[in-house]
Amino acid sequence: MANITKKVSWSSRGDESGGGERTPLLNGSEEVRYTRQVGLLSGDGGMFHIGRLSTVDLEEDMTSDEVNSIDCVKVNRFVFQSLDYDNSENQLFLEEERRMSFLGFKCLEISRWVICGLIGFLTGLIACCIDIAVENLAGVKYFVVKQNIEKFTEVGGLSISLILWAVLNAAFVMVGAVIVAFFEPGAAGSGIPQIKCYLNGVKIPRVRQMFHLLNVVVGCRNDEGPMIHSGAVVAAGVSQGRSTSLKKDFKIFEYFRRDTEKRDFVSAGAAAGVSAAFGAPVGGVLFSLEEGASFWNQMLTWRIFFASMISTFTLNFFLSIYNKKPGDLSSPGLINFGRFESDSVAYNLYEIPLFIVMGAAGGLLGALFNILNYWLTIFRIRYVHQPCLQVMEAMLVAAVTATVSFAMIYFSNDCQPLGPDQSEDYPLQLFCADGEYNSMATAFFNTPERSVRSLFHNPPGSYNPLTLSLFTLTYFFLACWTYGLTVSAGVFIPSLLIGAAWGRLFGILLASITPDGSIWADPGKYALIGAAAQLGGIVRMTLSLTVIMVEATGNVTYGLPIMLVLLTAKIVGDYFVEGLYDIHIKLQSVPFLHLEAPATSHWLTAREVMSAPVTCFNRIEKVGTIVDVLSNTSTNHNGFPVVVPVMGKVCGLILRSQLIVLLKHKVFVELARSRLTQRKLQLKDFRDAYPRFPPIQSIHISQDERECMMDLTEFMNPTPYTVPQETSLPRVFKLFRALGLRHLVVVDSENRVSYCVH
Repeated sequence: MANITKKVSWSSRGDESGGGERTPLLNGSEEVRYTRQVGLLSGDGGMFHIGRLSTVDLEEDMTSDEVNSIDCVKVNRFVFQSLDYDNSENQLFLEEERRMSFLGFKCLEISRWVICGLIGFLTGLIACCIDIAVENLAGVKYFVVKQNIEKFTEVGGLSISLILWAVLNAAFVMVGAVIVAFFEPGAAGSGIPQIKCYLNGVKIPRVRQMFHLLNVVVGCRNDEGPMIHSGAVVAAGVSQGRSTSLKKDFKIFEYFRRDTEKRDFVSAGAAAGVSAAFGAPVGGVLFSLEEGASFWNQMLTWRIFFASMISTFTLNFFLSIYNKKPGDLSSPGLINFGRFESDSVAYNLYEIPLFIVMGAAGGLLGALFNILNYWLTIFRIRYVHQPCLQVMEAMLVAAVTATVSFAMIYFSNDCQPLGPDQSEDYPLQLFCADGEYNSMATAFFNTPERSVRSLFHNPPGSYNPLTLSLFTLTYFFLACWTYGLTVSAGVFIPSLLIGAAWGRLFGILLASITPDGSIWADPGKYALIGAAAQLGGIVRMTLSLTVIMVEATGNVTYGLPIMLVLLTAKIVGDYFVEGLYDIHIKLQSVPFLHLEAPATSHWLTAREVMSAPVTCFNRIEKVGTIVDVLSNTSTNHNGFPVVVPVMGKVCGLILRSQLIVLLKHKVFVELARSRLTQRKLQLKDFRDAYPRFPPIQSIHISQDERECMMDLTEFMNPTPYTVPQETSLPRVFKLFRALGLRHLVVVDSENRVSYCVH
């Protein structure tokens, strides 16, 4: 057994992160090994708990007893828990389902569509507010700095302009960083790893609360990540018909107060966020399917697409009113790349190999970006985990970004004529002649999405190769330094900007070294391919990103080249390191369930990897015993097999949350009674307590009540999933992955729970 931990890993590739130093979690929790996750499907004795993985160093030699005694949550037991995606089909549930008429089921289905519509509407409205706020704030900042630069260009004193730019950058970032660092640490970053983990079946603390949403919205920087995060938070709140943060219950949608239903709506919220960000409803659906949801219900597809469409329509409707163009709903989304005209930038078949080469380059650059960001994140975990230091780092990055940008613009002599076909929002003349503007300022002195649009659509000759080379190199390291700061910001737009820059450079070089290159090597076309290659090399998305890029640019012509580029970038990048989101999931020690079981796990069986002993309850159990088990902080089990007394055969499964509700409502009788007549509970009592079930310490049980008995028959799941001891680990893995399980009881040949202790 000592070699098991060296053979099995949840990751699809070996982890080469080095030694097993202890460092705090990203959210500030105490020491956790970041090196790699243990590869054992382990849990409460004879049961598998997919969300209870340890974070121990796999290179350490361990005895058989040590392996069997691994508690998967020794370090982060109270940080991450699994979600109960498997419905408990107990007597209460079955009675409610049988009482419901055909019309009742139809009303529930209509309610699901209504909720998805509300999710799309609110997500689009939030996106509209973010877009208006960011555009106005950015406009004020760039206008003030531009006026200041123009003022001091002639009279001298441009250092004042530099200071002004740096101060404004740092001030804006400080607001978002303070909100995140001191009030809502979970709002840091793009939020995509957290949502991905939630849809995978891991409960991330405080990631779907209303106050969390407010912090994301206030602190976000107009990027795709916070929009996806916001959509998921909206979905989690709307679908429950109440606000646990405000302690307000609207008494609606009570049927959907369970993990299974909430997961489906969160998938719709994530898709609505993508749709609002890029104007890509189909891409949003595919994003939830490919990158988010680990368990997909086919009935979800049309509802999620409906939510995505409503989100895009709502955003464009309110933006058209704000822009005083009520009839114009053609704006694709929050991030507008502009439309590519098929006739002017069509590609030729002989360019396909060039696109594949660009995909390989994107994979290499993406792998380098991820490796650098990995080590930078480890440095932050070790040394920059105090809120004050996190805010100071964010302000430092903002000031350094402004300083570097100003220096690049100041020393650049790339002057381009300001013609009628130019669409620069804040053109800087600086030391250029009259009627000209500084081309370097087009990339740096602008919002990132506008810079991407300029690289896509500006005519040939708008940038010289040196400008693009310096910009690519500089922005690559700045973006790498920025991702992971204590602010709500994603990696999509910075990645697209980096790729668009070196892609346009590639197109310029092709045009200069090949015959007739100026005819077919359009720089805007190669900027688009480079943007896709760079983003694919960092996040490793394929199908969904292809559709997002096609919908965002309004040109299906490039569907095939973009798909080839993304596949190449993923293959090349995966050879070196995982995608950025997977890296950050591992750094947070989240027990993530991957697509396939480890290739070296086929010789392992359920008996060899389960923990022991398992804690069981009798069908009729003493209240004091239940309270003692739930109060035992060394185990913190969330599910317990129910067995037949004496024989020990499994007859059901009951959850900690169910036991908490039963104890809270005093559902037990005195031992002296001959018949057990308990208070009748309904599913509403359990739904009212969801999702914040009270801790066992808050429930007062007197000494006399401890001697009472509790009948679990009506509340337990009488048909839990079980497997024999000799079941292979890959087969067990497939059961968890396909069915969305949290508990799996391991039994012997006589249907007794293995190693059961009463």
